[in-house]
Amino acid sequence: MNFAATASLALAMSTDAFAAAVGKGAALQRPQLREALRTGLIFGVIEGLTPLLGWVLGNAAAPYVQAWDHWIAFVLLGLLGLRMIREGFSAPEFDDEKPSSHGFWRLAITGVATSIDALIVGAGLAFIDANIAVTAAAIGFATFVMVTIGVMLGRGLGALVGKRAEIMGGLVLIVIGSLILYQHLSAT
Repeated sequence: MNFAATASLALAMSTDAFAAAVGKGAALQRPQLREALRTGLIFGVIEGLTPLLGWVLGNAAAPYVQAWDHWIAFVLLGLLGLRMIREGFSAPEFDDEKPSSHGFWRLAITGVATSIDALIVGAGLAFIDANIAVTAAAIGFATFVMVTIGVMLGRGLGALVGKRAEIMGGLVLIVIGSLILYQHLSAT
């Protein structure tokens, strides 16, 4: 794969994580750059590792994972989205009661849910002439940058919408999961 193809693939793999990051940033009380970088690092590492895992699995697991990836992403993102919506309705009235950061495991689960497509890409890359290390690093870096930007954009969005930002973030995750499901079901 050439540079343009690798860069395009990396950007495409980071878009769903970006959307989730906007919701994460909106749900926090004025997230600082440090929190945005932390979130970006967690998502970036996960998004960078999943194509490597997919590449290792290769031919053996690709048909099985490909048959279920859209359902896994739909369920994980849907459940996370519903939880965020529920928390949005029970959110405190005052912004100073919003959390200043999300827990590691919550971010990691969201990162895994938004990177299942990268697992499939990695499996597909096992069959073409692609440098998986460079491609995975590009995907991880693009995701790191996009998620960091997304959290900071969510900061501004959160100031505009107040305590209902968590609801919007949850809806975004549900929409992403639904779109993944729709794209895979309509392609077959």
